[in-house]
Formats: sequence, C-alpha cells, structure tokens
Amino acid sequence: MTEPGEHPLAHAVRPLADALGAELLTPDRAGPDDVVLAWEGESVVAVRLPQLSESLDRLLAALERRHGMPLSELDRRTKQTVVRSLEARGAFAVRHGVETIAGALGVSRFTVYNYLNRAKTP
Repeated sequence: MTEPGEHPLAHAVRPLADALGAELLTPDRAGPDDVVLAWEGESVVAVRLPQLSESLDRLLAALERRHGMPLSELDRRTKQTVVRSLEARGAFAVRHGVETIAGALGVSRFTVYNYLNRAKTP
C-alpha cells in the first residue's frame, strides 16, 4: 500500500484523524508513538497524533470557527462557556495552557482562573 487513504479503514478513520489534527501514514512509516490499525490481521494504516500543544491551538481555532469570530471578541458569558469547554477537553493540562487560553480570549490569567472557579461553584 503506497498511500494510507487507499484502504477502507483509512478512509473510515480519516474524518476522526482530521478532527484531532492527526496524520495518517503507511504502517512502514510508523514510529514508536504512532498507533497502527489492523484490518483482518494486516496492519493497514498508522495514526500519528499531534503534540498536546498543537492540539490546544487546534481547539482554539475550532472554537473561533464555531463562534464565527476571534475568541477575544466574545462576550464575558460566552468566554466563560469556552473556558468550561476547554477544561472538559483537558486543555489546562497542557504546559502554559492557561497563558495560551488567556491570550486567545484577550483576558488575564487571573480572569481565566476566575472563570474556572465560577464553573466549579454551585
């Protein structure tokens, strides 16, 4: 197989890989951290997941597309919803995640922490 897209399994997982920012490779190009998928006992496609920091950038870009504007232009309530969504996706586990998110929202780190605390308060 020369291209991973030729096999039905690769075709089926491509939308998921695209949403995650992953790369599909032929199994012979797989590295130790890649996930090799098999079909009927034969390795047919490898999935290379993005680095966490790249994932955060992709999440922020997807949220901007969803809202149709830069995140910094959202109102306060919508920014709070964005922070809760990012927390649910593990965005704050990424090194410098708070700083990156604060920059995208156009607020301070302190404000992001306030949004997080507000979400946890009943």
